[in-house]
Amino acid sequence: MKTFKAWLLVAVIWVLIVTTLHCLPGSRLPKISWQDKIFLDKWIHFFLFLLLVFLWSRFYSNKRSIAGVKKIFLTITILSMIYGIGMEVVQHYFIPFRSFAYEDIVADGLGSAAGYFISIKRFVKKPI
Repeated sequence: MKTFKAWLLVAVIWVLIVTTLHCLPGSRLPKISWQDKIFLDKWIHFFLFLLLVFLWSRFYSNKRSIAGVKKIFLTITILSMIYGIGMEVVQHYFIPFRSFAYEDIVADGLGSAAGYFISIKRFVKKPI
């Protein structure tokens, strides 16, 4: 039971971190030209959402059937993608010096999908 609550806490804290990072005003973000060359911003989005899906999947991975776990993981992945789109809308309308970027949505979606596949591989136990 303790690990169950611990994973919930970790997942919630990660959501708060992701939300905070998305809500930082653009003027607070570093402006370094080499970052653009390696698409660092997109890799950060990818990692944030991969870990978001992974942590929530870990929390929901216990004591369910294989089909049930896969359905839950897919739901988490879809909700993560919707959250990423929502955060882009929030950035566009409410966060100073931030904008809506389709490329960020793609990175969020790819990270979410990667989190899904990693979670399936890691947490879904195949019957013997």
